[in-house]
Amino acid sequence: MIRTRFAPSPTGPLHLGHAYSAILAHDFAKARGGEFLVRIEDLDQSRSRSEWEMKIFDDLNWLGLTWVTPIMHQSQRASSYEIAINKLSENGLLYPCKCSRKDVRDAVTAPQTEFKIIEGPDGLIYPGTCKYQKYSNENVAENALRLDMNKASSRCITINNQNIKMNGSRENKNIIKTSQFIENIGDIVLSRKSMEVAYHLAVVVDDEAQGVSHVVRGLDLKPATNIHVLLQNLLGYSSPYYLHHKLIKDGTGKRLAKRDDAKSISKFREQGAKPADIRAMVGL
Repeated sequence: MIRTRFAPSPTGPLHLGHAYSAILAHDFAKARGGEFLVRIEDLDQSRSRSEWEMKIFDDLNWLGLTWVTPIMHQSQRASSYEIAINKLSENGLLYPCKCSRKDVRDAVTAPQTEFKIIEGPDGLIYPGTCKYQKYSNENVAENALRLDMNKASSRCITINNQNIKMNGSRENKNIIKTSQFIENIGDIVLSRKSMEVAYHLAVVVDDEAQGVSHVVRGLDLKPATNIHVLLQNLLGYSSPYYLHHKLIKDGTGKRLAKRDDAKSISKFREQGAKPADIRAMVGL
């Protein structure tokens, strides 16, 4: 069974980029007799709003998309994430870290530092400040938990990142040596303070739970795919196929984003646009 998903965050309205990704995932599955899922990524409860969630469903329905119910909400999945964290921890792959983003930046940019300033898919590569610190058990929950990439890459020497094209044809198998992850990705955060799970772990656990066979998403997330495939290997999950589509950009060539107040689907609807018009705008 081919199963795709669209996983928006209810922190604002859908724009053309969202519509493009959702339509591609929907049409890819439906054309092959598969299923299309909608998952709500509401880990950030401080910004998530139920009214935005309802508007997301309304816009997707207006676009003519249909999906399998019930809807999965990440905010209700804490126990599943905890199981994954515990498994990685029991295998000695995690360590506590008290560093903030500012601490990391200060460490790698300090005068006479020996650390390289490298931007990975998750921001600046962590210099390992807390890696060899000793923490008592009662203090672990007060800190973030990072993946020890040295140990992780030794457990999975290579991974198979399965990419296919939007027409369904397979690209060449992409066998990747994980040793390069130490320098290019580093020790990423998988759990924040108070056990708030990070996106990378949540999306991997949820795709496995929902049996997602094909992940359709933008090229901006392609660098994160290696992280997800590595985590799938470490957790004993199967890896879906990945299809990375072009990004929809504004008139200046900038990728559409909520934070930049990209024009919403609802605005186009108010101005009389039809679903076919939205498809035409994004080149479908």
